[in-house]
Amino acid sequence: MNRIPGHPPESPRPSAAVAEAASALAAAGVEPARTEAELLVAHVLGVSRAALALAGPLDPAQVARLRELVARRRRREPLQHLLGSAAFRYLELSVGPGVFVPRPETELLAGWGVAQARAVRPATGPVLVVDLCSGSGAIALAVAGEVRRARVIAVERSAAALTWLRRNAAARARAGDPPIEVVAGDVADPKLLAELSGRVDVLLCNPPYVPEGTAVAPEVAGYDPAEAVFGGPDGLAVIRHVVTRAVRLLRPGGVLGIEHDDTHGAAVPDLLRADGRFTDVADHRDLAGRPRFTTARRDGADPGADHTRGTAGHRAWQTGSS
Repeated sequence: MNRIPGHPPESPRPSAAVAEAASALAAAGVEPARTEAELLVAHVLGVSRAALALAGPLDPAQVARLRELVARRRRREPLQHLLGSAAFRYLELSVGPGVFVPRPETELLAGWGVAQARAVRPATGPVLVVDLCSGSGAIALAVAGEVRRARVIAVERSAAALTWLRRNAAARARAGDPPIEVVAGDVADPKLLAELSGRVDVLLCNPPYVPEGTAVAPEVAGYDPAEAVFGGPDGLAVIRHVVTRAVRLLRPGGVLGIEHDDTHGAAVPDLLRADGRFTDVADHRDLAGRPRFTTARRDGADPGADHTRGTAGHRAWQTGSS
């Protein structure tokens, strides 16, 4: 780093440190380079990004730490891993190796879930919300924090992800948010949450949905767990299980929201319509205009009734004949 007048060579002001870091990141194809540089410098200094202009110069140890972080980011290690956290709606969630980093697009699904949970007026007890494939707990914790009368259950099968999920749940509880319930379970398990059959008001899921063989960003390919990214040859393998679980878990009139790949804007709604037990099926676009998540409402049939139609539909999906 260049020498700043009036300071030792290794004591640059934050503005100079940001400029040099941004240049290095841009040269490696990292964008938005300036924003990420500001976040890294603020992290090293232990201040917020907004407070950078008021911060003093970096000391030699901080300069060395910043250079290390910039080098790692140039190798496309996720920014969130370097910072140790990811922003999601009103939350800061701990993330790192072994858990999928929540994306801004998923905030739209979480916001839809919050609105749906707020609209429920149960005759007795709390609003019951289930978040399948919960990962870091982003959706579940957002709903719990914003709909404080809800009972929120987060389900995750990965042992590594469960560690992050439990850490985030404990941190939010310490911060005063209502606690969530963490369940180690697999959405493919027919007995998952069997005790809640026909009782769930809102079911949300951001499952693995990228079709196998799809090229993904280096940050995803090298760091996000593959089991949290790829959803089988067509990307719909886990989503099919989610639909099946939703049929049993949702009460009549309960609602479902599933995030999906931007190539699934027709496929996921078709899966729900093919089942025959969902109404108000709709697909929603993200801020870039891409198909992003599908919502539906469980019809008035008894969730515990004969599931023959659902089984037949599942077979049709597997053969690609939906």
